[in-house]
Amino acid sequence: MTAPARRPSLPTGIWVLGFVSLLMDISSEMIHALLPLFMVGTLGMSVALVGLLEGLAEATALILKVFSGVISDCFGRRKPLALLGYGLGAATKPLFALATGPGLIFTARLLDRVGKGIRGAPRDALVADIAPPDQRGAAFGLRQSLDTVGAFLGPLLAVGLMLLWANDFRAVFAVAVVPAVLCVGLLWWGVREPPRAAAERRVNPISRASLKRLPAAYWWVVGVGAVFTLARFSEAFLVLRAQQIGVAVALVPLVMVAMNAVYAVTAYPFGKLSDRVSHRGLLLAGLAVLVVADVVLGIRTHWSGLLLGVALWGVHMGMTQGLLAAMVAQAAPADLRGTAFGFFNLMSGLAMLVASAVAGLLWEAIGPQATFAAGAVFSVLSMALLVLRRTRD
Repeated sequence: MTAPARRPSLPTGIWVLGFVSLLMDISSEMIHALLPLFMVGTLGMSVALVGLLEGLAEATALILKVFSGVISDCFGRRKPLALLGYGLGAATKPLFALATGPGLIFTARLLDRVGKGIRGAPRDALVADIAPPDQRGAAFGLRQSLDTVGAFLGPLLAVGLMLLWANDFRAVFAVAVVPAVLCVGLLWWGVREPPRAAAERRVNPISRASLKRLPAAYWWVVGVGAVFTLARFSEAFLVLRAQQIGVAVALVPLVMVAMNAVYAVTAYPFGKLSDRVSHRGLLLAGLAVLVVADVVLGIRTHWSGLLLGVALWGVHMGMTQGLLAAMVAQAAPADLRGTAFGFFNLMSGLAMLVASAVAGLLWEAIGPQATFAAGAVFSVLSMALLVLRRTRD
């Protein structure tokens, strides 16, 4: 009898990219966990305007991934664009602390998302380049998990500093600059881009011949990702829901702590699971969890219901986000991965703009229950499309 072969560990570069994401998310979420309250309470912006800004900001990031992904395929390099994107994100952090009106907040938020858009597709393509093919689900799950650890540590730090400094938003925003700078340094020194074959360099990824090489399976994943985004609007509405049911301002960021803690715990295990089970089945299960989360958040007005809904939202994210990235990497040719991630995120970006704008308008016109009900309806429609595809396959 021989012992079963031990599954090889993930490459060091995947871990480093995960910690790069962790540091930037600590910085970003220290700001974003408080930003809706700062915009509405301190600057006097309407919830509808917050929803439109969130949609534009996220859509900007996702749309720009097309261009950065195409450029990374053209020149055969991922790391320089990732460095540029993370560097721009770090440079925008002080602007939030200096803002005295909606104009600078709008500028800072959009520039921050421009940085995210520049780095996103090259970084995801770099993960796919470094990871062995049979471990891509685990690799994307690990990066997403570490990214999300930062996403709950950031709000947790924000809560502690808000309590320590008597709700001084600007002081918390200023501290967020530190992990952003550390993130850029770690990426510069800690990640080595793997060499690419000569045939994979300097392709024209948006030529007709190149686009024809993206198979139908890839475009199906693009469509699924867009519909998923329609069903899942910005997490800013979770923060506003907490305030609306009476959670103290200093404690509201704990909503994002809870959601991201669950997300971080579930992303890597579900990423590993996705390497072994039906992708469609896992997507259906993730959407079912999102439906339950929307229903709970819409009808419950006690903090316990809020906590349950937010936790379920985190489970949904852990089940689906790394899986979709792994599906893109699996379907796309190696020399077109940057472009593939770019187009995937373009469609998701447009869907995010629509979803967040509609969510804000429904909140203003009818109430939060309508916002979460719309999310549940889109989730059910998404499930129907997945089932219909299965019956036709």
